[in-house]
Amino acid sequence: MKKLAITLLLVLGSLTIQAQDLTWHTDMKKATEMSKKSKKPLLLFFTGSDWCGWCIRLQKEVLKTPDFAKWAKKNVILVELDFPRKTAQTPEIQKQNMELQQALGVRGYPTVWFVKPTTKDGKVNLEQLGSTGYVAGGPNAWLAGADGILKQKK
Repeated sequence: MKKLAITLLLVLGSLTIQAQDLTWHTDMKKATEMSKKSKKPLLLFFTGSDWCGWCIRLQKEVLKTPDFAKWAKKNVILVELDFPRKTAQTPEIQKQNMELQQALGVRGYPTVWFVKPTTKDGKVNLEQLGSTGYVAGGPNAWLAGADGILKQKK
């Protein structure tokens, strides 16, 4: 019985570590460069990380799961655009996040936009592929919706 319990703890621990391996970028310029090189779209996660209950729930139920980690590494470059109330941010990050919020018409949190950056005349444009938010049903339901958005634009 002890061996079973230890094995179960090791397996669950390794799954948690996989989910924590994800890199969430906060600098759009860097994330855009990575997106262009990898030919993967950007997943823009608009959140109120320290106050938005639905954002915290989306993180817990989907974005911090091993299923999401596996999917994200294969399909997207992750960008967190946070609008915290208690956590300090640099003025540059605040400005960047507000501009993106306005450009994409984000009116509530959580909102997740999938975009493809393109450059025209030296200016980066974001081709909107689609958006989503919190989806009940855990990671499988959320990932099915995300796959649907990404497949439409291929």
